[in-house]
This record gives sequence, structure tokens and C-alpha cells, in this order.
Amino acid sequence: MIVCVSPNPSIDKLFAVERLAPGAIHRPVSFVRVPGGKGLNVARSAATLGAEVRAVALLGGQHGRWIADELEALGLPLTSVWYEGETRSCVSVADGATESLTEFYEDAPQVDTTVWTEFAERVREAAGGAAWLTVSGSLPRGAPADGYAQLIQGECVAVDTTQLGAARPVLVKVNAAEAEEITGQPVETRESMLAAARELRERIGGAGKAAVVTQGRDGALLVDPDGREWQGQLDSSGPYPVGSGDAFLAGLVVSLERGASWPDALQTALGAGAANAELPGAGRLERQRAEVLADRTRVSLA
Repeated sequence: MIVCVSPNPSIDKLFAVERLAPGAIHRPVSFVRVPGGKGLNVARSAATLGAEVRAVALLGGQHGRWIADELEALGLPLTSVWYEGETRSCVSVADGATESLTEFYEDAPQVDTTVWTEFAERVREAAGGAAWLTVSGSLPRGAPADGYAQLIQGECVAVDTTQLGAARPVLVKVNAAEAEEITGQPVETRESMLAAARELRERIGGAGKAAVVTQGRDGALLVDPDGREWQGQLDSSGPYPVGSGDAFLAGLVVSLERGASWPDALQTALGAGAANAELPGAGRLERQRAEVLADRTRVSLA
């Protein structure tokens, strides 16, 4: 069982237009809406990859009810904690002419101490039967400064956030821009990515811990619990990169849950992330396609 925690979920909407023109009226050629935010994207991706998954999420209002209904329709078990207010929406616009993506992210409503305490307790309960726990994304307003530390339960915990604080998970996964925000150092080259991964691993405890820094089409660098350094690359790209990092994390923990080695898990993760980029909507991928892409991935010592 993999438990995926989403402290700040959203309804993720993707509009595809032929050409994005500021100030103009647009009639999208396609539209996709999914129960999203990083944590729920990881949950749906992991379920697609064949894992047994439970999501734990903070939800509010009619948007929250829609998310809960959609997850039920997908057959994905959900533990929800409800608060006053409305779960946020996030909008992405895919420009067909430039193959670029423009994104708009709402802030979440503020949660109070009672709601947060209940949420942390529900995470604790769910984590009791989990082989892996993932916690992803930002914290809502009103959450305590040590919110991530409160949510980390169990031995095998993977996080994807810039709000680590004093949290000490087994694995931290961020993209290059997030690694730059955390470390305060430019992360633009392979060498700087590797340096960032090393620093992140030290921040969460060093020996026995792992860190990954991803950089979209340029692949990912991993420092595993034994301190070995791996690089992975895949010559594949798609027009819908939103959620690819979440699919990557799902592929990583699903593979590790099945007993794979760290380099093999990195291969699976890159395949899942690339498969996500081929379909509109964050956290949407085809399992067979992810496996095909994983087989094309090159992983070697860095």
C-alpha cells in the first residue's frame, strides 16, 4: 500500500488553444479537468501503474466534493478532512502555436488548528499500513511552520516540496528550480544539479537517505541511500509537462515498493514522467506506454 498525502489539493484544469493571444477571446480545442494538486497527481499516477493506493487530502466546499466524487469514480480510496471554504482551482493553457504552457495557481483557503490537527491524525492512521508514504506540494495557509515534519510518519517517506523545514524523510524529490530555491544556489548544469542533490540529501540526514533532482527533458540525478550517484536520461518529450514530476515520484515509489533497485526505480520514474507529458491533464498516463518509455531510459553512474 502506498499512501499519498495532499495537504493542498486542487481542481486542475487544462485548456488547449491553437494560439494564445493576450486580451483575446479563446475557444479551446480541448479541455481536461482532474482532481489534482501534487499529492493527488501522485496518487492517481501510482494507481495507474498498478499500486494499491490511498489518498489523504484536505478538502472544502463544492470543489472538494467534486474531487471526492471523481476519486470514488476512479476507485481510488480517499481519507478526507473537511474545512470551511472552497478547495482551490488551478488553470493551465497549452498554446499549440508555441508549444508553451501558461499556468495560473489559486491560493488555498486558510485552515485552522483544529482542522490541521485532525488532518495530521488521519495521516498517522493511514500511514500505519503503508509500505511508502508520499507527501507532496505546498502547505495551506494556517498550517504550522513544521507542518511537513508533522506529516512524516513511518520509515519509508518520500516528499516533494520546497517547504521541508525540519522534516527528515527517507527521500526528497524536487525539480531544478525548486532545488535552487531550497539551496540558494544556481542549478543550471549537470554538476550543479548533482551538487544540489548532495546538499538535499545532507539536509534530510545524509547516510541512508536519498535525493533526486529532475530537470524535465534533461532527465534526473539521484544520490541513493548508499551515497552512489546516478544519472538518468530519456529522449522523449511531450506537450503536457504539468504533473510529470508527480508521475515521476509515483513511478519511483511504486518501483521501490516492488523491491526494485534504485537505478531501476529511476528508470521506471523517468518512463512514468515522460508518459504523463504525452497526455493532457496532470497525473494522467498509460501504464503500458510508461513501461515502453522506461525501457528506453538510460541510467548510469554519474
